[in-house]
Amino acid sequence: MKLKGDQSTARAMNRRLILNLLRQEGPRSRADIASVTGLSPAAVTFVVADLIDEGLLIEGKTVAGSAGRRPIPVDINYANGLAIGFKLMVGSVECVVTDLATNPLGSMRLPLAGHDPEHIVTTLAEAVPQLISIVDRPEARLAGIGISIPGVIDNHKAVCVRSHRYNWDNVPLGRMMAERVNVPVWLEDDTNAYAIAQQLFGLGRQHRNMAVLAIGVGIACAQIFEGKLYRGANGAAGKFGHVSYEENGRLCECGKRGCLMAYYAEPAILNTWRNATGRGEGSGRSALLAALKTGEPQATAILEEAGNGIGRHLANLVNVTDPEVIVVGGEAVAFGDALFGALRATLQKNTFRAPPPVLPDWEDNSWARGAAALVTQKIFDFETSAGNASPHDVEIKHAL
Repeated sequence: MKLKGDQSTARAMNRRLILNLLRQEGPRSRADIASVTGLSPAAVTFVVADLIDEGLLIEGKTVAGSAGRRPIPVDINYANGLAIGFKLMVGSVECVVTDLATNPLGSMRLPLAGHDPEHIVTTLAEAVPQLISIVDRPEARLAGIGISIPGVIDNHKAVCVRSHRYNWDNVPLGRMMAERVNVPVWLEDDTNAYAIAQQLFGLGRQHRNMAVLAIGVGIACAQIFEGKLYRGANGAAGKFGHVSYEENGRLCECGKRGCLMAYYAEPAILNTWRNATGRGEGSGRSALLAALKTGEPQATAILEEAGNGIGRHLANLVNVTDPEVIVVGGEAVAFGDALFGALRATLQKNTFRAPPPVLPDWEDNSWARGAAALVTQKIFDFETSAGNASPHDVEIKHAL
């Protein structure tokens, strides 16, 4: 019995090793895979045959080689399935349908009339056939659905433990949705899901240690350590916006005072700017961008202050975790160097070693793609899949 367990573990590790190599470097022949991974040719042949039978790998055309039989490359069969990603926001939900490489095939945004869980599940379930109809791939089946929401998530149970923004406690959103759509459903904190997408297919693809900073309605910073997402003991890791910025300061959505996001999340930045210039509530991001373009002193100073404030705390995080790269996403990316110039300068001043590069992500649909990436990382067992799959999954082979 012990031998069987050892064989099963070795097979799972070999599968993961091969899939991650192909994800990072693209099609490879079996001989190349054996050479790069150090696995025996027999082990590679066995695992590749299994993955082809499961529809997870596909053979390509033969490529030129030395005399004799030409090598046949194999690659991940990303086109074999579809994934749907839903990013829940305060008043709307961003929806995307992708292939299993999270390449967007169609998208839409729907309004949310309220935050009642049943209403949200109905809205999402009704969007599924609309999204599928956008895609002209009759041979591809829906492999699963990923849902991202800002909050503390029990990834194993697909439960939203706590969301201050939605005022939810222990909502089994994964089970509720799976019962409606009859495909696997995975749930994750929105910044964590975004980090998974960046590590699998985005700006962090070649990095095993990275920080993923989100500056939008809130502030968060997910961490990838040695290729794995770090969720913490209770699923609450990465709540960077709730570090203390000023004792007994501004009231935060979490109910405490002085949190960083109460000063430098995008709504707080806009509110500071409106108060400084006497502008009304209707002046939003586009108005602030226009003010920056004209060189308005208040706009420039407020964004510089935000970059400095976030940068000081980010420097502490860098000194502790030592990431290779910092990817930044969220609505505040639109402010560009007005924000990131000061942030980079503050990192340079306050980090123990030279700070890692700060890479803003400019893609509009990266966040919904992050939700869709929850499907990909579970199906292919990529290294970011810390923890077990949701108990509300259906058999993956059947889904494909």
